[in-house]
Amino acid sequence: MKVLLRTNVPELGQIGDVVEVKPGYARNYLLPQNLGVEPTEANLKTIEIEKRRHLEEQASRREQLEAKAVMLKGKEVTIIARANEDGHLYGSIGPAQIAAALASEGLFVEAEYIALDEPIQQLDKYDVTVRFSPEVTATIHVWAVPAHSVEEPDEAAADDNEQQADS
Repeated sequence: MKVLLRTNVPELGQIGDVVEVKPGYARNYLLPQNLGVEPTEANLKTIEIEKRRHLEEQASRREQLEAKAVMLKGKEVTIIARANEDGHLYGSIGPAQIAAALASEGLFVEAEYIALDEPIQQLDKYDVTVRFSPEVTATIHVWAVPAHSVEEPDEAAADDNEQQADS
């Protein structure tokens, strides 16, 4: 059975394609889900207009994502985490923590865009890819630092103030 696709269907075709599928797949899935229609002349014209609109929206979205990727490229964020003496984290740092660290610096990125092969479990500097789409990516630098290293400067300043007060 021939079906005209109204949207992109993974592993089947793109919007506007006329594809040959089994009748049951068309009747039970594509047509009820409004993913495809019968390939008549009127439907071909309608889908062509929808396809143009879809491509324009996609181009606009891609421009927005590319602008966001340029802003993110090379940015560094620091995430404070509790760790043992060997540098192993007591938990792990995942995409949600990285997205929150970026948000605290005014860069809002969905956690789903942050591509980690596995969660960060060691103190170190990591290059993390932010993948907005297969073609639009940016690399950020994530520093995982121990919680006590942030507190040390404050303690040292407090000790200096006490010594100056004693003099």
